[in-house]
Amino acid sequence: MIKFAPLTTGLFLFMARSKDFDESEVLKKAICLFWDKGYNGTSMQDLVDGLGISRSSLYDTFGDKHQLYMKALESYKQSYGSHLCTLTSEAASAKDAIRNLLELVVKDLLNDEQRKGCFMVNAGIELGSHDQEVNRLISDTEDQLEQTFVKVIKQGQQKGEINSVKDPIALARFLNNTVKGMQVSVKSTTDRHFFEDIITTSLTVLTA
Repeated sequence: MIKFAPLTTGLFLFMARSKDFDESEVLKKAICLFWDKGYNGTSMQDLVDGLGISRSSLYDTFGDKHQLYMKALESYKQSYGSHLCTLTSEAASAKDAIRNLLELVVKDLLNDEQRKGCFMVNAGIELGSHDQEVNRLISDTEDQLEQTFVKVIKQGQQKGEINSVKDPIALARFLNNTVKGMQVSVKSTTDRHFFEDIITTSLTVLTA
């Protein structure tokens, strides 16, 4: 409904009715829908039904399907980055920080009964090769994780925990690819020992 608010000039200002939904909560629902069904598998009707808002409200607030998808990915990226900072800053040592991060990845993957993998990795597999906006956001997210690993690795090298001869960027990229590999592998196996072997070997590479 549109209300008219009088101005001092005697004119009228159109005031749109305030939203009766929480945008952040709707965005969380959108992430779940896209994560579960993929971009191409999620229709506008799926979004209307799943988000619990009208089609007009969806367009007015978030734009079209692709714009909503990008906002969902961006929201996921911000949450992911914040979590990374907290996890690595609270660890007692560099190796603990890396171990905790890898173990958390596995825990989250195995606790998901639907075995959806990683929302960002899934987006890259589905759209990264032909959607420049998605590709750019995924690259930014991977760079964020890489820089987190580089920072932790350098700290570990300074304290003698990690082999100082090795290139921290190369090690970070190895760990980054390890995370991505586990996020894809969970779609075909939920064997915890499989993932524990990967973590143990990855940590060995840091000190060898």
